[in-house]
Amino acid sequence: MSIREKAGRIGAGVLAMLQTRLSLAALEIEEESQRLLGYFVIALVALILFGLTLVMIAVTVVLAFWDTAPLLAAGGLALAFGIGCAVAAFKLKSDFANRPRLLGATMDELHKDVNFIRNVRGTHE
Repeated sequence: MSIREKAGRIGAGVLAMLQTRLSLAALEIEEESQRLLGYFVIALVALILFGLTLVMIAVTVVLAFWDTAPLLAAGGLALAFGIGCAVAAFKLKSDFANRPRLLGATMDELHKDVNFIRNVRGTHE
Protein backbone atom coordinates (compact mmCIF):
# COMPACT_ATOMS: atom_id res chain seq x y z
CA MET A 1 0.00 0.00 0.00
CA SER A 2 1.43 3.35 -1.01
CA ILE A 3 1.76 6.42 1.18
CA ARG A 4 -0.91 8.10 -0.90
CA GLU A 5 -3.41 5.32 -0.19
CA LYS A 6 -2.58 5.39 3.52
CA ALA A 7 -3.00 9.16 3.61
CA GLY A 8 -6.31 8.81 1.80
CA ARG A 9 -7.55 6.23 4.31
CA ILE A 10 -6.44 8.38 7.23
CA GLY A 11 -8.12 11.41 5.68
CA ALA A 12 -11.33 9.45 5.10
CA GLY A 13 -11.24 8.22 8.69
CA VAL A 14 -10.75 11.72 10.04
CA LEU A 15 -13.60 13.04 7.88
CA ALA A 16 -15.89 10.23 9.01
CA MET A 17 -15.00 10.96 12.62
CA LEU A 18 -15.65 14.67 12.09
CA GLN A 19 -18.99 13.91 10.42
CA THR A 20 -20.02 11.78 13.40
CA ARG A 21 -19.04 14.53 15.84
CA LEU A 22 -20.91 17.18 13.86
CA SER A 23 -24.00 14.96 13.77
CA LEU A 24 -23.77 14.59 17.53
CA ALA A 25 -23.42 18.36 17.92
CA ALA A 26 -26.48 18.97 15.74
CA LEU A 27 -28.47 16.45 17.76
CA GLU A 28 -27.46 18.08 21.03
CA ILE A 29 -28.39 21.54 19.75
CA GLU A 30 -31.79 20.24 18.65
CA GLU A 31 -32.38 18.55 22.01
CA GLU A 32 -31.43 21.73 23.87
CA SER A 33 -33.75 23.89 21.78
CA GLN A 34 -36.62 21.42 22.33
CA ARG A 35 -35.90 21.39 26.07
CA LEU A 36 -35.91 25.20 26.24
CA LEU A 37 -39.13 25.42 24.25
CA GLY A 38 -40.72 22.89 26.59
CA TYR A 39 -39.58 24.91 29.63
CA PHE A 40 -41.04 28.05 28.11
CA VAL A 41 -44.43 26.54 27.24
CA ILE A 42 -44.84 24.87 30.63
CA ALA A 43 -43.77 28.03 32.44
CA LEU A 44 -46.19 30.14 30.41
CA VAL A 45 -49.14 27.83 31.06
CA ALA A 46 -48.27 27.59 34.74
CA LEU A 47 -47.90 31.35 35.00
CA ILE A 48 -51.28 32.03 33.40
CA LEU A 49 -53.08 29.46 35.56
CA PHE A 50 -51.25 30.58 38.68
CA GLY A 51 -52.17 34.19 37.98
CA LEU A 52 -55.85 33.33 37.54
CA THR A 53 -55.80 31.28 40.74
CA LEU A 54 -54.22 34.11 42.68
CA VAL A 55 -56.76 36.61 41.41
CA MET A 56 -59.63 34.38 42.46
CA ILE A 57 -58.10 33.72 45.88
CA ALA A 58 -57.45 37.41 46.40
CA VAL A 59 -61.00 38.37 45.46
CA THR A 60 -62.39 35.66 47.75
CA VAL A 61 -60.26 36.72 50.73
CA VAL A 62 -60.95 40.43 50.29
CA LEU A 63 -64.70 39.75 50.01
CA ALA A 64 -64.57 37.55 53.11
CA PHE A 65 -62.95 40.37 55.12
CA TRP A 66 -64.87 43.21 53.47
CA ASP A 67 -66.69 44.21 56.66
CA THR A 68 -63.75 43.89 59.07
CA ALA A 69 -60.34 44.59 57.43
CA PRO A 70 -60.29 44.67 53.64
CA LEU A 71 -56.99 46.61 53.42
CA LEU A 72 -55.25 44.23 55.80
CA ALA A 73 -56.48 41.27 53.77
CA ALA A 74 -55.31 42.82 50.50
CA GLY A 75 -51.90 43.74 51.99
CA GLY A 76 -51.42 40.24 53.41
CA LEU A 77 -52.22 38.70 50.05
CA ALA A 78 -49.81 41.04 48.29
CA LEU A 79 -47.06 40.00 50.72
CA ALA A 80 -47.81 36.31 50.21
CA PHE A 81 -47.78 36.74 46.42
CA GLY A 82 -44.47 38.59 46.59
CA ILE A 83 -42.89 35.79 48.63
CA GLY A 84 -44.24 33.21 46.18
CA CYS A 85 -42.78 35.17 43.27
CA ALA A 86 -39.36 35.29 44.95
CA VAL A 87 -39.39 31.54 45.60
CA ALA A 88 -40.32 30.83 41.97
CA ALA A 89 -37.59 33.17 40.68
CA PHE A 90 -34.92 31.47 42.81
CA LYS A 91 -36.12 28.03 41.65
CA LEU A 92 -35.92 29.11 38.01
CA LYS A 93 -32.45 30.55 38.52
CA SER A 94 -31.33 27.29 40.15
CA ASP A 95 -32.75 25.19 37.31
CA PHE A 96 -30.93 27.24 34.69
CA ALA A 97 -27.68 27.09 36.66
CA ASN A 98 -27.88 23.27 36.88
CA ARG A 99 -28.85 22.50 33.28
CA PRO A 100 -26.45 20.34 31.24
CA ARG A 101 -23.83 22.24 29.29
CA LEU A 102 -24.47 22.79 25.60
CA LEU A 103 -22.59 20.34 23.37
CA GLY A 104 -21.16 18.57 26.41
CA ALA A 105 -21.19 15.10 24.87
CA THR A 106 -19.72 16.40 21.62
CA MET A 107 -16.85 18.11 23.43
CA ASP A 108 -16.21 14.97 25.49
CA GLU A 109 -16.02 12.85 22.34
CA LEU A 110 -13.70 15.34 20.63
CA HIS A 111 -11.39 15.29 23.66
CA LYS A 112 -11.35 11.49 23.51
CA ASP A 113 -10.51 11.66 19.79
CA VAL A 114 -7.66 14.10 20.37
CA ASN A 115 -6.24 11.97 23.18
CA PHE A 116 -6.53 8.83 21.04
CA ILE A 117 -4.73 10.48 18.11
CA ARG A 118 -1.99 11.77 20.44
CA ASN A 119 -1.52 8.29 21.95
CA VAL A 120 -1.44 6.60 18.53
CA ARG A 121 1.05 9.13 17.23
CA GLY A 122 3.17 8.75 20.37
CA THR A 123 3.39 4.97 20.02
CA HIS A 124 4.54 5.14 16.38
CA GLU A 125 7.34 7.64 16.94
